[in-house]
Amino acid sequence: MAADGRVKGAEALVRWRHPVRGLVSPAEFIPLAEASGAILALGNWVLQTACAQLAVWSRDPAMASLSLAVNVSARQFNQPGFVDQVLEVLVGTGAHPGKLKLELTEGLLLENTEAVIATISALKQAGVGFSLDDFGTGYSSLSIDQSFVRDLLNGSNDIAIVRACLALAGCFAYQGYLYGKSLPLERFEQSVRRPAHARQQEAA
Repeated sequence: MAADGRVKGAEALVRWRHPVRGLVSPAEFIPLAEASGAILALGNWVLQTACAQLAVWSRDPAMASLSLAVNVSARQFNQPGFVDQVLEVLVGTGAHPGKLKLELTEGLLLENTEAVIATISALKQAGVGFSLDDFGTGYSSLSIDQSFVRDLLNGSNDIAIVRACLALAGCFAYQGYLYGKSLPLERFEQSVRRPAHARQQEAA
C-alpha cells in the first residue's frame, strides 16, 4: 500500500482448509511440505495460479496496475531449471513479468551465493522483481518481528528505530497484517475497488 492509501499490489498466501481441523496454519504445513518434497509441486502451483491471476487482472482497469508477490522456498529456488520454469509460466499464462515479485528469505541469499545471484540476475533481466521476506528477523539481526512490532505504539525506542530504518530505506509503501488482513481473492478485489480513504478508515 502506498502512503496515500492506494493499493499497489498483493501477496499470494497459501491456506489449507482441512475438512476436520479447519484452517491449518502455514507455519504447520509448510515445514511438512519442505521435508517431504511436496513444496516443489506446491510452489509451482502457487506460481502458476498467481501468474494466471495477474493475466486476468491485466484486462481489468481497476486491477491492471497491481503487482503480485509469491514466496519461493530455498528448495524451489535452487532446483535446476528454476529460471526456465518461471519464464515458461509467464509465457504460458500471459502474465507481465514486471508485475510478478518473487519473495526470498535472507537466509537463502547466504547459501551458494554465486548461483543465487546468477538466478536472480537472469530473472531480473526478464523483468521479474524480487523482495526479501521477513527481512530483519534473521541474519540481519534487526529483530523486527512480531515481538518487536507488537508494542510499537507503546515504546518510544521502538518507534525511533522504525523511523530511522524508514529514513535510511526511503520507504514509500508498506505491507503487513496491520494495513491489509489476509482476504480471499473476491474480497481483496472488492477492497481495491473501494476509494482509498475508505480503506484507510478501515485500517485505523
